[in-house]
Amino acid sequence: QVQLVESGGGLVLAGGSLRLSCAASGRTYSTYFMGWFRQAPGKEREFVAGIRWGDGNTYYADSVKGRFTISRDNAENTVSLRMNSLKPEDTAVYYCAATGSTRSTVVPRNWNYWGQGTQVTVSS
Repeated sequence: QVQLVESGGGLVLAGGSLRLSCAASGRTYSTYFMGWFRQAPGKEREFVAGIRWGDGNTYYADSVKGRFTISRDNAENTVSLRMNSLKPEDTAVYYCAATGSTRSTVVPRNWNYWGQGTQVTVSS
C-alpha cells in the first residue's frame, strides 16, 4: 500500500499563486507516476499534471499548461504542484495520486492510490 498526504491548499485571489505538496509513504517503489487531479462541485474528477518518478518527465492538462508546474523530490518521496496565475475556474478539491502503470495516463481509474484531497479556492 501507498499512503498519500496532501497539504498547501487554501484561499487565494485570482492571479495569485499556491503550492501544493504531497508526501508519499509505504510501498512507493511500486509506483511509476505521481500526479494531481482536481474535482469541482458537480463535475467529474479531472487530470491536472503528472510526473514520472524515475526521470522526472512531466505532462499537463491543456487547461493548466504554462501556469502549473509539477516537481518531485525522490529523496523525500514528495511531489509538489506550483500553481501560478490562478483563475476562479481552478477552484476545486485537489487530489494527489500514484499509479503503478508504466505508461503515462490521465484516466482516474488507472491510478491506484489517492490522498484525501485539499481545497483550493480562487476568488475573483
